[in-house]
Amino acid sequence: MKTTISLLMLMLLTAMLCGCSTTNKSKAATTPDAAGVGGQVEEIMPGMLQGYLDMEEQLDSKAFVLPSPAEDSAIQLMDTAWADKMQLLRGTARWDLAARDADLHFPAPADVFSCALGIPISEEDTPALYMLLWRTLTDIGLAPYSAKNAYQRERPFMVRDEIVCTPQDEDALRKDGSYPSGHTAIGWGWALILTELAPDRAEAILARGRAFGESRNVCNAHWYNDVVAGRLVGAAAVARLHAEDNFLAAMEAAGEDITRAREAQLAPNVDCDLEAEILATPLDCAWPCN
Repeated sequence: MKTTISLLMLMLLTAMLCGCSTTNKSKAATTPDAAGVGGQVEEIMPGMLQGYLDMEEQLDSKAFVLPSPAEDSAIQLMDTAWADKMQLLRGTARWDLAARDADLHFPAPADVFSCALGIPISEEDTPALYMLLWRTLTDIGLAPYSAKNAYQRERPFMVRDEIVCTPQDEDALRKDGSYPSGHTAIGWGWALILTELAPDRAEAILARGRAFGESRNVCNAHWYNDVVAGRLVGAAAVARLHAEDNFLAAMEAAGEDITRAREAQLAPNVDCDLEAEILATPLDCAWPCN
């Protein structure tokens, strides 16, 4: 039964991922693991690689995530008030960044933490690190689904009859529970992984991981408490991964990538000054803040 449920989760996550990009189908099914762990990496569905956990080892998040807020609860009132604030950001630079953060189809997500880490994250420059993030996308991304499917919370744009920052994803989002936020789980999980690999950059990495989840509020795809719960699930998934020898070996190889990139003084391939300017503006003010 658990395997059947996991396959359903995988299909839902794949639908979410594939709605984000029209890039060519990946070649990962015929590419060796850059960390030298596990031989060939299987593409289990379009754009998704086999993670470090087997299907039957995936976390049952509904066992530790509280039910989603009731419609008449104080928590829902707070979520609604925050959603009102987020709509002030529609059409701003922060809205545009939220749309970019929504894209989970590699290679797009590799750039998210480049500025925070201070080096490029790419298949060419840091292949083991790139593969680590891509494979953990599956492990961390699947973790919220038992809770999502159990609670089936409607997303803010559905309840409020509004738009999202990625209209091409709207059909998939309507079929995918809002609570907990899967994007947030992935972003926060990646932030924890990268903080372990580069502790000297911990503050910048964690700040970017927090902002990645907040992008789901800005995008009008998630309530505030969806994001809070997503961080919990992301942290739990990373903790679970640390029991896997192949994940630990991949972490070691990714750490070596970071060392080589630093020694070569490689710079991020994105506009870090612009990203910093956008993220420095508080979310709960009219844009731009005076």
